Amino acid sequence: MSIYQYTVKQANGHGLSMQTYQGDVLLIVNTATKCGLAPQFKELEDLHTRYQATGLRVLGFPCSQFANQEVADNQEIQSACQLNFGVTFPIMAKIDVNGKNTDPLFQFLKNETKSLFGKELKWNFTKFLVDRQGTVVKRYAPTVSPLKIEQDIQRLLGE
Repeated sequence: MSIYQYTVKQANGHGLSMQTYQGDVLLIVNTATKCGLAPQFKELEDLHTRYQATGLRVLGFPCSQFANQEVADNQEIQSACQLNFGVTFPIMAKIDVNGKNTDPLFQFLKNETKSLFGKELKWNFTKFLVDRQGTVVKRYAPTVSPLKIEQDIQRLLGE
Protein backbone atom coordinates (compact mmCIF):
# COMPACT_ATOMS: atom_id res chain seq x y z
CA MET A 1 0.00 0.00 0.00
CA SER A 2 1.15 3.51 -0.78
CA ILE A 3 -0.08 7.04 -0.45
CA TYR A 4 -1.07 7.05 -4.14
CA GLN A 5 -4.32 5.15 -3.55
CA TYR A 6 -5.88 8.18 -1.82
CA THR A 7 -7.78 11.18 -3.11
CA VAL A 8 -7.83 14.38 -1.07
CA LYS A 9 -10.13 17.37 -1.24
CA GLN A 10 -8.68 20.65 -2.42
CA ALA A 11 -9.78 23.94 -0.87
CA ASN A 12 -12.04 24.53 -3.90
CA GLY A 13 -13.88 21.27 -3.13
CA HIS A 14 -12.48 19.29 -6.06
CA GLY A 15 -10.84 15.92 -5.50
CA LEU A 16 -7.12 15.49 -6.14
CA SER A 17 -5.56 12.06 -6.58
CA MET A 18 -2.34 11.64 -4.65
CA GLN A 19 -1.06 9.93 -7.82
CA THR A 20 -0.51 13.50 -9.01
CA TYR A 21 2.55 13.50 -6.76
CA GLN A 22 3.95 10.13 -7.84
CA GLY A 23 7.73 10.41 -8.02
CA ASP A 24 7.87 13.42 -5.68
CA VAL A 25 9.03 13.64 -2.08
CA LEU A 26 6.13 14.83 0.07
CA LEU A 27 6.04 16.71 3.35
CA ILE A 28 2.44 16.47 4.59
CA VAL A 29 1.45 18.68 7.52
CA ASN A 30 -1.74 19.26 9.52
CA THR A 31 -1.94 23.03 9.94
CA ALA A 32 -3.84 25.75 11.79
CA THR A 33 -3.43 29.47 11.11
CA LYS A 34 -4.25 30.53 14.68
CA CYS A 35 -1.88 28.05 16.35
CA GLY A 36 1.17 29.18 18.29
CA LEU A 37 3.19 26.99 15.92
CA ALA A 38 1.88 28.86 12.84
CA PRO A 39 5.27 30.57 12.27
CA GLN A 40 6.29 27.14 10.92
CA PHE A 41 4.39 28.11 7.76
CA LYS A 42 7.36 30.35 6.87
CA GLU A 43 9.83 27.49 7.28
CA LEU A 44 7.60 25.15 5.28
CA GLU A 45 7.41 27.77 2.53
CA ASP A 46 11.20 28.13 2.63
CA LEU A 47 11.64 24.37 2.10
CA HIS A 48 8.99 24.41 -0.63
CA THR A 49 10.72 27.26 -2.46
CA ARG A 50 14.21 25.78 -2.19
CA TYR A 51 13.41 22.19 -3.16
CA GLN A 52 10.32 22.22 -5.39
CA ALA A 53 12.50 22.19 -8.53
CA THR A 54 14.07 18.91 -7.40
CA GLY A 55 10.79 17.25 -6.45
CA LEU A 56 9.69 18.30 -2.96
CA ARG A 57 5.98 18.98 -2.53
CA VAL A 58 4.74 20.47 0.74
CA LEU A 59 1.03 19.86 1.35
CA GLY A 60 -0.91 21.58 4.14
CA PHE A 61 -4.10 20.12 5.60
CA PRO A 62 -5.93 22.55 7.89
CA CYS A 63 -7.53 21.07 10.98
CA SER A 64 -9.54 22.60 13.81
CA GLN A 65 -9.46 19.64 16.21
CA PHE A 66 -6.87 21.14 18.54
CA ALA A 67 -8.28 24.04 20.59
CA ASN A 68 -10.31 25.26 17.58
CA GLN A 69 -7.27 27.00 16.11
CA GLU A 70 -8.58 26.81 12.55
CA VAL A 71 -12.12 28.11 12.64
CA ALA A 72 -12.12 29.80 9.22
CA ASP A 73 -13.63 28.32 6.08
CA ASN A 74 -11.44 27.02 3.26
CA GLN A 75 -11.31 30.33 1.38
CA GLU A 76 -10.38 32.32 4.50
CA ILE A 77 -7.69 29.76 5.33
CA GLN A 78 -6.18 30.18 1.86
CA SER A 79 -6.12 33.97 2.25
CA ALA A 80 -4.62 33.84 5.75
CA CYS A 81 -1.87 31.45 4.64
CA GLN A 82 -0.96 33.64 1.67
CA LEU A 83 -1.25 37.06 3.33
CA ASN A 84 0.12 36.26 6.80
CA PHE A 85 2.76 33.68 5.95
CA GLY A 86 3.49 34.00 2.21
CA VAL A 87 2.44 30.41 1.55
CA THR A 88 2.49 29.30 -2.10
CA PHE A 89 2.37 25.53 -1.51
CA PRO A 90 -1.05 23.82 -1.67
CA ILE A 91 -3.35 24.15 1.33
CA MET A 92 -6.11 21.58 1.00
CA ALA A 93 -9.65 21.60 2.43
CA LYS A 94 -10.06 21.51 6.20
CA ILE A 95 -10.16 17.95 7.55
CA ASP A 96 -10.25 15.87 10.73
CA VAL A 97 -7.03 14.05 11.59
CA ASN A 98 -8.38 12.11 14.58
CA GLY A 99 -11.63 10.44 15.57
CA LYS A 100 -14.42 8.79 13.63
CA ASN A 101 -14.23 11.33 10.77
CA THR A 102 -10.48 11.06 10.25
CA ASP A 103 -9.51 11.78 6.67
CA PRO A 104 -8.49 8.45 5.04
CA LEU A 105 -5.07 9.83 4.02
CA PHE A 106 -4.29 10.77 7.60
CA GLN A 107 -5.53 7.40 8.86
CA PHE A 108 -3.02 5.81 6.49
CA LEU A 109 -0.22 8.16 7.57
CA LYS A 110 -0.87 7.41 11.24
CA ASN A 111 -1.03 3.65 10.64
CA GLU A 112 2.28 3.72 8.79
CA THR A 113 4.22 5.53 11.52
CA LYS A 114 5.01 5.10 15.16
CA SER A 115 4.87 7.77 17.82
CA LEU A 116 5.87 7.63 21.45
CA PHE A 117 2.35 8.73 22.34
CA GLY A 118 0.31 6.40 20.13
CA LYS A 119 -1.09 6.80 16.65
CA GLU A 120 -3.40 9.78 17.23
CA LEU A 121 -2.06 13.23 16.41
CA LYS A 122 -1.52 15.32 19.52
CA TRP A 123 -1.42 18.80 18.00
CA ASN A 124 -1.17 20.94 14.89
CA PHE A 125 1.91 20.82 12.67
CA THR A 126 2.59 17.10 12.92
CA LYS A 127 4.66 16.36 9.82
CA PHE A 128 4.92 13.23 7.66
CA LEU A 129 7.76 12.70 5.19
CA VAL A 130 6.96 10.46 2.20
CA ASP A 131 9.52 9.16 -0.30
CA ARG A 132 9.27 9.12 -4.11
CA GLN A 133 7.68 5.65 -4.02
CA GLY A 134 4.81 6.79 -1.79
CA THR A 135 6.17 5.16 1.36
CA VAL A 136 5.83 7.04 4.64
CA VAL A 137 9.39 7.42 5.90
CA LYS A 138 9.02 9.35 9.13
CA ARG A 139 6.64 11.25 11.41
CA TYR A 140 7.81 14.41 13.15
CA ALA A 141 6.33 15.95 16.29
CA PRO A 142 4.60 19.34 16.07
CA THR A 143 7.47 21.08 17.84
CA VAL A 144 10.09 19.87 15.35
CA SER A 145 11.07 22.80 13.19
CA PRO A 146 10.57 22.12 9.47
CA LEU A 147 14.17 23.25 8.89
CA LYS A 148 15.35 20.42 11.17
CA ILE A 149 13.88 18.03 8.59
CA GLU A 150 15.95 19.49 5.75
CA GLN A 151 18.70 16.82 5.82
CA ASP A 152 16.11 14.04 5.64
CA ILE A 153 14.48 15.81 2.68
CA GLN A 154 17.81 16.26 0.92
CA ARG A 155 18.59 12.56 1.37
CA LEU A 156 15.26 11.54 -0.19
CA LEU A 157 15.74 14.01 -3.05
CA GLY A 158 19.20 12.57 -3.71
CA GLU A 159 21.01 15.84 -3.03
